[in-house]
Amino acid sequence: MRPRKRRSQARSRRRGRPRGAPPPTTLDALAAQIVAFRDARDWKRFHDPKDMALSLVLEAAELMEHVQWRSGKDLAAHLARRRAAVGDELSDVLYWVLLLAHDLGIDLAAAFHRKMRLNARKYPVAKARGLAAKYTELRRPRG
Repeated sequence: MRPRKRRSQARSRRRGRPRGAPPPTTLDALAAQIVAFRDARDWKRFHDPKDMALSLVLEAAELMEHVQWRSGKDLAAHLARRRAAVGDELSDVLYWVLLLAHDLGIDLAAAFHRKMRLNARKYPVAKARGLAAKYTELRRPRG
């Protein structure tokens, strides 16, 4: 007789996640974790919007250091070797994005969807496909 699977394992596989994988995470859950981390340390008093925006840019600059002076195969190899470090920098950027959005009362998922709809209007496939041009420089297709 086979041993019975625990319910959580069975549910996990039904959702398509491998056994032992972390549960799905929402932006709200990540933001709550960040706020709890900050509040446990009494750092909110240091986190005004200006300083959080500056911290976001500084973390983005640390991410850029991983790609500076590299290109092509050298860049791809470097990023493969430094995958964990790049992930850390991306996580630092995400930390400040989520905390700033939380403190400003911005529903980031809604803002993202709204911005993507705007981008779709500014960069219609028929005009923008395969082009690295700003929307103001896109021309109508000839026809």
